[in-house]
Amino acid sequence: MFTLITSLGSPYGRKVRLVVACLGIDDKMQLQHADTLDENDPLRRINPLGKIPVLVPEGGTPIYDSRVIIDYLETTYGTGEIIPRDPAQRFRALSLAALAEGINDALLAITYESRFHDPEDIGPRWLAHQRGKLQLSLPVVIENLAEFKGTGIAATTLASALGYADWRKQIDWRPDYPELVDWLANYATLVPAWELTHPPES
Repeated sequence: MFTLITSLGSPYGRKVRLVVACLGIDDKMQLQHADTLDENDPLRRINPLGKIPVLVPEGGTPIYDSRVIIDYLETTYGTGEIIPRDPAQRFRALSLAALAEGINDALLAITYESRFHDPEDIGPRWLAHQRGKLQLSLPVVIENLAEFKGTGIAATTLASALGYADWRKQIDWRPDYPELVDWLANYATLVPAWELTHPPES
């Protein structure tokens, strides 16, 4: 058994939950909610950075962040379906996942800009910088879309990023990237846990 500390709205936590489902180990996971804005949340005693997700193995040392958690889950419970074991395939998959994770990071930075600043203090240059990352990265993803396949780390990271954009609406990506619309629909069909891990409406 292990405990996954996260929030239902975190795209990084969702990515881990999808991997747990794809590995078929839901019965080994206990989900624990965390509020990263609450300085008294027990999360701070487990991860001093106050970031989620955190995985706590039974009787073990806490593991963070999401990329390390997924590496742990694949190493412990997988057979190479999430992160390939072949070195060349592994580093290619991890590089594509890092590209998708960067998209996620840019989306989060846009969200946080308005969450942690008063309207008059929001930085248009900072927002333009983050949107520029998205404008450059999404076409590169599309060029390599055939490699974002199955339940692998790259596909799951990309799906989590697109789902986060649908939820927080940092960008209206669907009209401009129909290839990604079709790709995400196919991922949702392949991975039933996609529908079960949607963040809450409110």
